[in-house]
Amino acid sequence: MELVLDSSLALAWGLPDEASGRADRLLPRASGKNAFWVPALWWYEIANALTMARRRRRLVEADRSRLIELYRVLPIQTDAVLNTETIRMLQVLADEYGLSAYDAAYLELAQRRSLGLATLDRRLGQAAREAGVNLIPL
Repeated sequence: MELVLDSSLALAWGLPDEASGRADRLLPRASGKNAFWVPALWWYEIANALTMARRRRRLVEADRSRLIELYRVLPIQTDAVLNTETIRMLQVLADEYGLSAYDAAYLELAQRRSLGLATLDRRLGQAAREAGVNLIPL
């Protein structure tokens, strides 16, 4: 199974105040036969969230390192298609569904690769439903 993984779900695996049993149900699907696709910005979102969580004392360094190691071993594939057409599509999707361009990147990737989307973000999930993108049940 291949799917698009958003940062809200990936962060729920390690941030205590964002923990979710729903997110944990996706981890058993992580194997060599599966791929969790992410837009390139995912890595920046993860890095920033972990930096801010550590700075605000929401997690200790050992937990941050453990979470980074989890991301290293998961079958995460980075989609690096970035060009003016991508920018145009992000603007169209952001405008149509009231998303940030960052969130639109997940929707655009799911549409372009014809993949389901795994997210805990309500607005992004609603946009995916409206756009006809399959939401991965959690």
